[in-house]
Amino acid sequence: MRKTIDLTSGGVNVGRTDKVNRQLHREISAILQQQLEDPRLSFVTLTRVDISRDLMYAKVYYSVLGDHQHVEAAKAGLEGARGMVRRLISQRMNMRCTPEIVFIYDKSVEQSCRIEQALEEIRHESGKNPTDDSKA
Repeated sequence: MRKTIDLTSGGVNVGRTDKVNRQLHREISAILQQQLEDPRLSFVTLTRVDISRDLMYAKVYYSVLGDHQHVEAAKAGLEGARGMVRRLISQRMNMRCTPEIVFIYDKSVEQSCRIEQALEEIRHESGKNPTDDSKA
């Protein structure tokens, strides 16, 4: 029986990377919530994890509930905890090599909130305009 290799994904099964992404997301979330006692990380939410095709690097995207100060504090806390998170992942997951972790602030949540706010303002204004026109 021949074994096929998918060359479009760098030799790694795409389903495998998706599975590893989901597992890393679960494990890192659990580590941040249960094992790290850094108050700067209390409002951090992981939005997604993207592991490289060779499984050596993982981009961990996060969002923060709060203002710019909270975001900066969380960034510093995550950078400080990066080595510990990687060490704990190596203990919790059965991987040949534990990926290098890079934490990246995910602006998409912030942007979607701004878009939603703008849409709400438009809805509110358009609700006023028809009644104002009918009075004239």
